[in-house]
Amino acid sequence: MASPATGEVVIIGSGLIGQSWAMLFASGGFKVKLYDIEPQQVTNALEKIRKEMKFLEQSGSLKGSLSAEEQGSLISGCLTMQAAAEGAMHIQECVPENLELKKKIFAQLDQIIDDKVVLSSSTSCLLPSNLFAGLVHAKQCIVAHPVNPPYYVPLVELVPHPETAPATVDRTYALMRKIGQSPVRVMKEIDGFALNRLQYAVISEAWRLVEEGIVSPSDLDLVMSDGLGMRYAFIGPLETMHLNAEGMLSYCDKYSEGMRRVLKTFGPIPDFSGATVEKVNQAMCVKVPDDPEHLAARRQWRDECLLRLAKLKRQMQSQ
Repeated sequence: MASPATGEVVIIGSGLIGQSWAMLFASGGFKVKLYDIEPQQVTNALEKIRKEMKFLEQSGSLKGSLSAEEQGSLISGCLTMQAAAEGAMHIQECVPENLELKKKIFAQLDQIIDDKVVLSSSTSCLLPSNLFAGLVHAKQCIVAHPVNPPYYVPLVELVPHPETAPATVDRTYALMRKIGQSPVRVMKEIDGFALNRLQYAVISEAWRLVEEGIVSPSDLDLVMSDGLGMRYAFIGPLETMHLNAEGMLSYCDKYSEGMRRVLKTFGPIPDFSGATVEKVNQAMCVKVPDDPEHLAARRQWRDECLLRLAKLKRQMQSQ
């Protein structure tokens, strides 16, 4: 077995996000300690992780240079937070999206860590300044928000708060790169960060288009999956503008008037309730019934698609 990477990583919370983080860090050769307030959940998580790693290895999709067995051996469970944090160089919190719960976790960690470990939260939209307010080790704290499912989608948003030390951002950025993720630096905190602000803007207009009878729910999803989403899988909206004309200046010169006109027609923020939610739900359930078995099968299909897309992206980037 190859030598493990320097330092130990701790995962607080053994749900799906915590499991994905554990697999990612192990793929980079790091020893990983998994902690949850319920020991049985850790046991179950370790079993799921090893099963998933075997599947990935058999399908040729396992990340890293180590075998599934070698990666699995790097991940262990811990019965106490104190034992988990001992010797850690990075702690990734993955408990449910509840501000008070997360603050409680970080307050406990703040009392037992040294001045070298990075404290990182997987929160998707809670502001770092609210999470880390009043902590002695506030300069070591940062948000590292993954995209669900993290193992298959590499983006990680790094969001500092006003007291976060630049070295904390740099260390976390380097760590994410080492385990094969694609970190982006959000320069200052903002509600929803970058990814969810973009996602919510798309959802909002999608909802209005369905609500106003412009397009059906199923056709709306096709606009993204067979339209915008295909090119956005490889290039972002700004580069799309650049390529869809003779450069960015040309695009803005040609299309800015039309964009402003259309944007002025956007309606108010939807409340995501009432007749429209019933209409959208009905359409979604025709495609994917909302019982646990059908949803799980569709998620597995989605993840397999993401694996294949990731392979294609790597091939394209190497050319």
